[in-house]
Amino acid sequence: MGFHRILVQLTWVGVISSVMAATDTQFPSALPNCLDRCGDLRIPYPFGLTEGCYLNGNNGSTEFSIVCDNLSGKPEAKTGDFLVTDISIQEGQIEIMMDNEIDCYNSTGTPLSLSKPRRKRSLTNPIFTISHTKNKLVSVGCDSYAYLKGFRNDKRFYSFCRSICDSKSDVVNGSCSGVGCCQTDIRGGLKNITVEAYSLYKHVYVWEFNPCGYAFIIREDKFNFSSAYLTTLRNNKTLPVVLDWTIGSEKCDLARNKSNYICGENSRCVDSMYGSGYRCECKNGYRGNPYLDHGCQDIDECKVKDSNNCTSKQKCVNKPGSYDCLCIEGYHMDEPERVCVPDRSAGQSSSLAIYLAVGLFSLLVLLLGYSWIYWGLKRRKLIKLKEKFFEQNGGLLLKQQLSNHQMSVETTKIFTTEELKKATNNYDESRVLGQGGYGTVYKGVLSDNTMVAIKKSKIGDQSQIEQFINEMIVLTQINHRNVVKLFGCCLETEVPLLVYEFITNGTLSSHIHDKSLSSLLSWEKRLKIATETAEALAYLHSSASLPIIHRDVKTTNILLDDNYIAKVADFGASRLVPLDQTQLNTLVQGTWGYLDPEYMQTSQLTEKSDVYSFGVVMAELLTGKKALSFDRPEIDRNLSSSFVSAIKEDRLLQILEDHIVNEVNIEQLKEVANLANRCLSLRGEDRPSMKEVAAELERLRIMEKHSLGNIDVYAEKTEHLLSATSHSFNVDVDIGCSTSTTVEYDSIDNILVSTDNCI
Repeated sequence: MGFHRILVQLTWVGVISSVMAATDTQFPSALPNCLDRCGDLRIPYPFGLTEGCYLNGNNGSTEFSIVCDNLSGKPEAKTGDFLVTDISIQEGQIEIMMDNEIDCYNSTGTPLSLSKPRRKRSLTNPIFTISHTKNKLVSVGCDSYAYLKGFRNDKRFYSFCRSICDSKSDVVNGSCSGVGCCQTDIRGGLKNITVEAYSLYKHVYVWEFNPCGYAFIIREDKFNFSSAYLTTLRNNKTLPVVLDWTIGSEKCDLARNKSNYICGENSRCVDSMYGSGYRCECKNGYRGNPYLDHGCQDIDECKVKDSNNCTSKQKCVNKPGSYDCLCIEGYHMDEPERVCVPDRSAGQSSSLAIYLAVGLFSLLVLLLGYSWIYWGLKRRKLIKLKEKFFEQNGGLLLKQQLSNHQMSVETTKIFTTEELKKATNNYDESRVLGQGGYGTVYKGVLSDNTMVAIKKSKIGDQSQIEQFINEMIVLTQINHRNVVKLFGCCLETEVPLLVYEFITNGTLSSHIHDKSLSSLLSWEKRLKIATETAEALAYLHSSASLPIIHRDVKTTNILLDDNYIAKVADFGASRLVPLDQTQLNTLVQGTWGYLDPEYMQTSQLTEKSDVYSFGVVMAELLTGKKALSFDRPEIDRNLSSSFVSAIKEDRLLQILEDHIVNEVNIEQLKEVANLANRCLSLRGEDRPSMKEVAAELERLRIMEKHSLGNIDVYAEKTEHLLSATSHSFNVDVDIGCSTSTTVEYDSIDNILVSTDNCI
């Protein structure tokens, strides 16, 4: 019955849309004495084909100008360099054909001229933004990624989409989830966009069945992936894309008072959803072009089929913007029910009124009873749904596990959906702290005024419920000062929600790359942050009850509190490692610029994958550069490779952040850089463990304090070592934690440091 109702509604919408479309074509669409067609395409105002027929922008700009080109033998409408295939006044949208960026190579990895056959065209018309509801960013290929860049609210915006596969048999028709094809949403309000196609290994390993990669934006309802696209998409030079367009740069409240306001009679002004500008639409009961003075004209609902709801006992009378249903002869309107009843004697009318009253009362009772049953069933269904989500998310297992862990019971809470909705003001957009591939993080305030960060996942993997429960148990028992504390979770929703402590000072990434903050991040603070992060990762790898591989170590996942204490966060991609294994076979996940190349090639995840990512973090701390930036020359685009090359070519001082070079001994910077270089070794077996990295960084911190005269005891030990050969000494030094640091001297050239975890 529900399906039948939906089908009827869809049929009704289709009929109305057809009537509206047919009706709209009867109304004028262009200014008087102006052509309104280019071939089969209708060109409505504010667009136009000649001077005086389109809306002029500021300083006489021609953003709404359409050129009718006959060079191909048939009329084609163009805006700038792009072919126009449709213009919608009602939706404020225009469909154009945008470039399919093609990236091709021969069997040896040499780029083919096919890859860049023409001038790259950017969408720079200021009235256009990419429609985020109608389009997707797509990459097709087995060694490819699409790169979108543009501006949103005058700020630079980037988006990536990666598609990989080992053989054509891995590719599934109709599936665009990362194997041979990937697609991602586009943020609303993007302007001045360009799309570029790139390859990781120049298609050398997949060349026989996929010599080219493709990157493009496309109208979502016109794209259905096929494995044949791996070779045939090179023939599709352009693809359909929907753009939103607006008028001017002001919202309705201001625009209405300006002389250049163009919404015509019987129309209303609608603010742009993103950024500035407005658009016009006809009021209910009117159709036509709302941008013309008298473009919105009354439609006669009485003559348009199915446009009124008058009954057989009524006649329809049209009026401006609406209509009335009047009783036909022999009937009169019975108030207040507003129904037409036969004209009869007073007695008959009185009896009829009684019958009607009884009938309506009975109907009201039935409706109330039905409503009570309906809301009762709906509430019961909601309770059942919460119970279902709780069970399928492992709630019963989690409760059982928590009861066996006294520490977890005391420190972990299972939150209800109502608690977290209230804490986030129903997940209001203003509470969003950040978004990533694994979900959205919201700022929340619990009932006891505790500030928390609530992570809402995008996708729930039901096959990994036991792993999720194990991870919860491990994380609740971690009490390391440099790991973000997990307060609890909510299991009553389709995907679990995690509740973490709220860290006040933002991400390490913002402190490195924001110019106003970077100058405040001294070398002493940077070395401290690196050391604390390394200790946290070493703890996860070596000291947790089950070793944990973070799998997404990056500067945006390292948070800082007001005292610049580092907190490792975001375990959405993390994996627990069974005690009898040293590596895991997984689908490659992570962040470009930080991904371990050995992991990408083999899909075998090890602790050394975190070491590589941490090496990139150290390189960022040293250079102040982003891990991956398309604004840099291609040779320097990837920080890890350019950093390793600089050390190899003895150019380290050229790439270091200027202000830290003046703060510290150059030799110490070189030691840290060499440590980062070891972490960035292409082979995992050549990298140090995180425990070794943490020890080496702690040694360098102590040596820095020693050079400043802060720790006299080390001066004494060093002096003593001048007469030592290869004996070992141990000394405990209080460095401000609840435990101590043990410094072991093998010789004057080999100082080993091991540090207990500071809780």
